[in-house]
Amino acid sequence: MQIDRLSLENFRNYTRQELFFDPVCNVIFGENAQGKTNLLEAVQYLSCGRSNRAKSDRELIGFQAENAVLVGNIFSRNRDFVLRTELYREKRRKLWVNKVPSKTASDLSQVFQTVFFCPEDLLLIRDGAAARRRFLDNALCQLRPRYAAALAAYRRAYAHKTRILRDCEEQRDLLDTLPEFNERLIQSGAVVIHYRAQFTKKLAAIAAANHADCSGGKEHLSVVYKTVSTIQNPLEDIPALTQQFRAHMEAHRSAELASRLCLSGPHKDDLLVEIDGRDAKTYSSQGQTRTAALSLKLAEREIYQNVTGEAPILLLDDVLSELDPRRQEFVLNRIAGGQVFITCCEDDRLPVLLGGRVFHIFAGQATE
Repeated sequence: MQIDRLSLENFRNYTRQELFFDPVCNVIFGENAQGKTNLLEAVQYLSCGRSNRAKSDRELIGFQAENAVLVGNIFSRNRDFVLRTELYREKRRKLWVNKVPSKTASDLSQVFQTVFFCPEDLLLIRDGAAARRRFLDNALCQLRPRYAAALAAYRRAYAHKTRILRDCEEQRDLLDTLPEFNERLIQSGAVVIHYRAQFTKKLAAIAAANHADCSGGKEHLSVVYKTVSTIQNPLEDIPALTQQFRAHMEAHRSAELASRLCLSGPHKDDLLVEIDGRDAKTYSSQGQTRTAALSLKLAEREIYQNVTGEAPILLLDDVLSELDPRRQEFVLNRIAGGQVFITCCEDDRLPVLLGGRVFHIFAGQATE
């Protein structure tokens, strides 16, 4: 899997740009705030229809423009694809795969996948549960279209239920609609739990091996998926999870009405990460938690490759500069086998180590 060509128009600070990439390694260097991360963001957007950095598509459109266009020429599944995205300020975006209109971003993900790794991801273990849920969601939405649909349905039902609980004291008739949205929440939530549990099982095994390798076999990493308390085994099938989740919601009905809040569900899931049997978030050193985060992100890439048979594009956004030499070597030893993009502030030893193409970014312009 690789992206051979990228064309941008009014995307972030790129007014108009066309780039041709090396199939193995592309080093992108330049000073801060020139557009290095924006370039990686464009590649990521073409793979999943969203950005980790933007709350809305409007933020991706250049300041003086009304729309932005991204086009990528992709080689995947032994075929050539052209992915096109048009973003607008005042109307919904448009997506195409080989000139065929697409309704959802999952059509993009079935062709093209990326793993985006930025310095903030090194804080994944120390951060709150929301960051680890976002890690799961970003990975699974590209990998499993059914998961993406279930997550979107869950979020809609959760938003409706939250409004009902919030406003029911003033509008008592809203409670008549609560059972319907509860059931929607249960049905979609069981699917979300199922896929998160299956993914975490694979993630835990690969990440543990990565962590042991990076630590010289001195430390053991474990990763456990934590969901609602009544579900003892989230690896059960979806019908069983649905039944257990329904019982959980019924048991919490009175408490939710009293608090006027949606108290529990997959929107509060977490990953429990332990190093040598101790909670990494609380007890591990910065170096240990960074190694654990590296192990998780690189495991994500390996899972993609195992499932699809192709390595996803790896986007490393100024990550190496945040690591000590040992962890830099650990990452560099594991990026072979697929196309890689690496941003850095200096055109230093990376091109010598990795080969490929080198791009200099200045004021929204890329030159080789």
